[in-house]
Amino acid sequence: MTESLGLKKIRLNLARTKDHPNGSARHGYEFTAPLDETGHIDAAAWKKARAHCRVRRFWGSEEEEIGHLVHRPGGSWAFHYDIEGEDDDEAGYRFGTHAFEPGEYVSIRDEDGEMHTFQVVTVVNV
Repeated sequence: MTESLGLKKIRLNLARTKDHPNGSARHGYEFTAPLDETGHIDAAAWKKARAHCRVRRFWGSEEEEIGHLVHRPGGSWAFHYDIEGEDDDEAGYRFGTHAFEPGEYVSIRDEDGEMHTFQVVTVVNV
């Protein structure tokens, strides 16, 4: 069923930082989203498959967070974890214009407002 929706599982690892000069495979995200033929998130396909568009945040020794990929008013994308609470979303910076292909870089603003850069490591069919 999910294969017919064109869903991809995308893994993002933390890129080089002051604390992680070689990046980190222990800090990042895995999320599921429909991508078009150019590697961009397909908003129309997302509407049909939104229940399958999940995210897993892994951050070193912290407990993993599980949530959803959401399309916000104005066209931006974010990861939403706390369905019933008041936690802030983690916003993808210009996710709508970035191609999700291995080797590319994307940025995400965490719930504390801090921007982090990630490298796309894998993109596989679901």
